[in-house]
This record gives sequence, structure tokens and C-alpha cells, in this order.
Amino acid sequence: MSMDYLDGRDDAVLTILKITDEVNQLKDVDTILDKILYESRRFSGADAGSIFLVEDGRLIFGYVQNDTLFKTEAANSALYQNFGIPISEESIVGYVAKTRQNLVIDDAYELDPTLPFSFNKSFDEKSGFRTTSMLTIPLIAQESRLVGVLQLINAKNESGAVVPFSDEAKTYIPLFCNNASVAIERGIMNRELILRMMQMAELRDPAETGAHVQRVGAYCAEIYGTWAARRGHSGKEIKGIRDNLRLAAMLHDVGKVGISDAILKKPAKLTNEEYDIMKWHTVYGARLFRNQTSELDRMSMEIALCHHEKWAAPGYPSIPLDQVWAKAPDLGGAPLNGEAIPLTARICAVADVYDALASPRSYKDPFPDEKCLGILEKDAGTHFDPEIVEIFFEIFDVIKAIRVKWAETPRT
Repeated sequence: MSMDYLDGRDDAVLTILKITDEVNQLKDVDTILDKILYESRRFSGADAGSIFLVEDGRLIFGYVQNDTLFKTEAANSALYQNFGIPISEESIVGYVAKTRQNLVIDDAYELDPTLPFSFNKSFDEKSGFRTTSMLTIPLIAQESRLVGVLQLINAKNESGAVVPFSDEAKTYIPLFCNNASVAIERGIMNRELILRMMQMAELRDPAETGAHVQRVGAYCAEIYGTWAARRGHSGKEIKGIRDNLRLAAMLHDVGKVGISDAILKKPAKLTNEEYDIMKWHTVYGARLFRNQTSELDRMSMEIALCHHEKWAAPGYPSIPLDQVWAKAPDLGGAPLNGEAIPLTARICAVADVYDALASPRSYKDPFPDEKCLGILEKDAGTHFDPEIVEIFFEIFDVIKAIRVKWAETPRT
């Protein structure tokens, strides 16, 4: 064995360890999937790839990247596809999930017809993409739990030509995946914990559903990504903030657990007195994050407290940040307007109001898109930061894809 080979192997292992450490710093499952897929593609030279996650005994589409068809940093509706594949030998990812074995294919169009699995050409036919080489790997976490399947597509050489995956990729990407699977499982648990917290709010306020907070979190992440890209922020910085923002936005109304059922579940319009009591949910929510140990805590507090403030009109609770912890703060002081409102809360304001307009409620049917967008446009510059509304319109195809992915489940 040559010393050059040993040096190359050591470099690869050190790279994997470094990337694994970076993945372990992330909290939200979508950001974790994005990082794992990006780094796996970079290491192997793959043009595209996707990750499927195991859910209820099926493989559910989780994440996708494709340099040929779309930019990885741009807001993209393809990230919110909503379909599943059985864990069976008929499909390539299903076969890998069932056998828990890596699968290497040099040309997807030249598969032996006697193989139990086959290549589904429908995506290529629809998009004009040409799938050739494939590296598909099971994602197995602790105690041999299957978390999902990672699939890399079209390794490229230095000239940009599609080639089979290298021996190095076939050796080291599975090693990375063994470590990354644990991070994926942790990211899923983080989101589940937040959804369970929000189930407490849902018990109090029927409008505060898991689907609602998933949508609001995703809307906020996509709006922020476009806002930051406009300003030339680095991809690493954008992903780091998105990681926290998505989870923090899901907690925007967690303070409703402190409001009485008589107000939260009232089927009619609130009186002025009841509305004043409702305003306290912003303070109650912010107070949950008093002992701040992370950027996520700080961001969650900002959003909970300020997502009902208005760009150029009186909002609420309009109290200085240092009064949040006072025993009896005076709500309704000097309005918090413009850029004095934290960016995260300005983004969440648009996302939350849109979702309330577009969703069914006990007192109304969902508004059609035209009416929702008309309200946002009318209130841009008074209620909402006008640039955030502009970005919302710009990425509305992504917003619609998110809305479909986390559609409300009819109550029985």
C-alpha cells in the first residue's frame, strides 16, 4: 500500500469528520438534509441528488438538489414535492431501503432487465434531465434504525462529463452517511418536540394546528433565504439562520397556552376587552425564552413578542424588550415600527397573516389566492414590511408548494 494512498485516505477521513461536526451543529431536519446532500455531492462530484425519509413504513420525499435544473440557494418549489415510494424491490430507492445495501449503477438506462428493480424515467422525460450514474445508500442510525435513503446522480469529472462514481466516493460517502443518519434522526426529533409543544396550543386554540406551524416555518425560511440572497449573504450564513428561523417561527404563537379557552375558542368576534387580553399571548410566549442559551432561544423570543407589530401603524404589544420580564408591563406604549421590529418578526408577520387568510377557520372558508394577495399588497407599507411582501409575491410558487405539502387534514 503506497504512502500516497494513506495520505489520501487520511485526508478523506478528516474531511468527513469535519463535515460531520458541522452537520451536528444544525438543528432543523431540512437544514440537516440540505447540508448532507450538498456535502455528499461536493465530495463525489455529483450533479444532483435527493434524500427520502422513512415515514409510516414508506419512503417520503425529503430533499432534492440539482445543479443542472435549478440553483441550490434559490427558493425552489421542487423542495416541497409531496410523494412517497413503497419500501419494496421494485424501485431503486425502495430496493436499497429493503436490502439496506449500497447500490451503484453506472448507467440507469442500461440496467439488466432481470434485476428486481427498474429505473423510473418519468422525471427525465418531464424535465429533460438525463440520469446516468447513480449511487444510492441506506441511511441507518443508531440501533440499526433505517432513517431514509440518499441517492446521488451523475458524477462528473473535471471536464464536466458524466462518469461512473469513483471508488473513493463509493468508499467514503457511506461512511459519512453512517454519521449523518444520527443527525437526521436528531433533527426529526427536534421538529417533533416543537410540534408537541404546539399541540398544547392547539388544545387551546383549534386554529393553531401542526400543519399551520409547519407552513409558517417553511414560508419564513424561504422568504428569509431570498431576502438574504438579495444582499449577497454567503450560503453558509443563510443556511445557519434559516436553520434557527424555521423552528423559531413554528413557535410564534406558543404563548396562547396562557390565554383562556373562553377567548381562544370564542366563535364570534372578540370584544375590545377580550382582544386586549389576547394581546398578552405575545408576552407569555416571549417569557418562555427568558433563559437564553442559544441563537434559537433569542430568535424565538423576538418572533413570539413582535410578530404582531406593524411596519407603520400601531401593533402590539409595543413594549420595550427590557419590560417583557416585568411583573405587569404596560402594553400599548410607543409603537414599534419599521426596522426597529426584528427582521424575523417582520417575516413571520407576513407568513402568519397569509396562512390565516388562506386556511379554513370555524368562522370562514379559505380565501382564494387573489384575495389573500390583494390584502397583503394593500397592507404593504402599513402593516407589513413592503420588501417582505414583494419577496412573498416573487416566490409565490414556492409558497403554494409549501401549502400543498402541509395541507390541513380534515377533522373528524
